[in-house]
Amino acid sequence: MTQPRPPRDQEPDGSRMGPTRFSTLLVAALAAAAVAWLLISSFYYSGTPRLPWLPVVTLAALAVLEAYAAVNTRSRIERKPGREPVNPLLVARFVVLAKASALAGAIFLGFYAGLTGWLFAEPTNAAIEDRPAAGAGALASLALVAAALWLERSCRVPESEDDVDDRQDRPGR
Repeated sequence: MTQPRPPRDQEPDGSRMGPTRFSTLLVAALAAAAVAWLLISSFYYSGTPRLPWLPVVTLAALAVLEAYAAVNTRSRIERKPGREPVNPLLVARFVVLAKASALAGAIFLGFYAGLTGWLFAEPTNAAIEDRPAAGAGALASLALVAAALWLERSCRVPESEDDVDDRQDRPGR
């Protein structure tokens, strides 16, 4: 015989999706930086082509789009005048996009940071020419992480006064 399921508000936290953890992003970025440093130092760098700018532009464009989505979604969730109500399925999709973008941005940030660190340690002309693209890639990746976290935070349902009162009245919490 199975046990009855507890009410939704009493389920253990492991069964629900929570906000993105800073520690997860930090570990991903550090691992990517280490991999980038090892890969670039084990190959002869001057034989590789110059760093492309297209990934930098793509990361920056994604950051701008997610920041716009964060502003728009927050105002629609708060039902500001002149805004249509938001579709709950769209908000769920934005949360998934934000979580994925934060992790991908952290990986790119680590990769570009490891690459930039190695390029500043390397005195060759090829390394000096690639420093701007690598630095811009790190900044664009950081902007993507920030915009993704902002979008994720913007998708939260604002607490009502009843929710706050209920939480204070509940014993054991």
